[in-house]
Amino acid sequence: MLQCSRLFWRPARRVLGRALHPLHSAASDSGLSPVLLTRARLLADEHTKLSDKIAETFDAKIAKRVGEIAPVTQVLREWDSANESITELESLLEQPETDDELRSLAIEDLQTSHESLPIISDRLKKALIPRHPFADLPCLVEIRPGAGGDEAGLFAFELMRMYTSFCSRRGLRPTILKQDVEDGASEDRLTEAVIEIEADGAYDILRTESGVHRVQRVPATETKGRTHTSAVSVMVLPSFPESGSGSADNALNFEDPTSDYYIDPQEVRVEKMRASGAGGQHVNKTESAIRLTHIPTGTVVSMQDERSQHSNRRRAWQVLRAKIAEIRQEAREQELMQLRRGAMGGVARMGRGDKIRTYNFGQSRCTDHRSGITIHNLDGVLDGGDGLETVMESVRTWMADRDVEGMLAEEMAKAELEQKKK
Repeated sequence: MLQCSRLFWRPARRVLGRALHPLHSAASDSGLSPVLLTRARLLADEHTKLSDKIAETFDAKIAKRVGEIAPVTQVLREWDSANESITELESLLEQPETDDELRSLAIEDLQTSHESLPIISDRLKKALIPRHPFADLPCLVEIRPGAGGDEAGLFAFELMRMYTSFCSRRGLRPTILKQDVEDGASEDRLTEAVIEIEADGAYDILRTESGVHRVQRVPATETKGRTHTSAVSVMVLPSFPESGSGSADNALNFEDPTSDYYIDPQEVRVEKMRASGAGGQHVNKTESAIRLTHIPTGTVVSMQDERSQHSNRRRAWQVLRAKIAEIRQEAREQELMQLRRGAMGGVARMGRGDKIRTYNFGQSRCTDHRSGITIHNLDGVLDGGDGLETVMESVRTWMADRDVEGMLAEEMAKAELEQKKK
């Protein structure tokens, strides 16, 4: 019987190949770095301690933190359970007295556990990524034509229509705050547009869109059929509640100098002027337009779409506040990138000035240069439908992968620093 069992076990082991690894290599075999696993266990310990604390006395801030790290604890339990299952099954298969039927079931379960481990590891990596500080906020989408002249202005209008359609389909409540055109030009030739998406979490959904969008097509005025290339810049900014100064959350207190959202009024030059372009006699006879200039950064925001100067002022401050907060967040991210480059020699990241996507009309093709996805259904993308969602989802996955790389580099840098201190 013993000999029979060994004869049965040898081919099974050959079939499974490298699927049968000891537990001590589980972290590396599943693609989970020991550094990230250590981070996960520290967060799980923190979750246990804080949960015990709020069980005695409730505290809103502690409860919020518990909720933030709960997913890590939950997925870590699944990861540990899968590894324990692998250890037990391997131990069972190593025992000569295990009968053939049980051995066959154990081999099947072992293969299933090994196949599930990388999936659980991937979920754990994503759970470890801290949420973007603006993830839960509404957002503003600013669209500006770049190189390409009239063709860039026309494509800027198409992108504005694409995003409003995308948001409307998903119940995200888009509102066009600003739609400027050149004097004497048609309304579909933009010089600038700003869309407000009021839904909470809109920033996290649309932040994949920041960057330079390139269009390749034959303009209607082209007599020789040559393809022209134009570019449009898209910037996704956080939008803050107008009641921010009265919020219980200090992070949304516009009067708090330590907040990302605070702007010293003395650092802003306010100019009143007459509106230009379409709008009738009222906008041309009254100084209803407002231009704000944040002197330290040189950031300029103008607003003239409303008939009321008060409304234009309010909207201009909303956009300025969003831009300054984004600048401050990007500065912190840049500092973090320096730390990560020191640890890993560079972590890929594309900024808002990089070309992120190409729309080729001749080939009905949309290619995102970050995730590498290509879709030959340009109408489905520009209509703001499932094509655009597919592209955006691929970029979210790309962003998550880059975040994991950056987080790993950051943890490695911290570990190296701690080692030097010893």
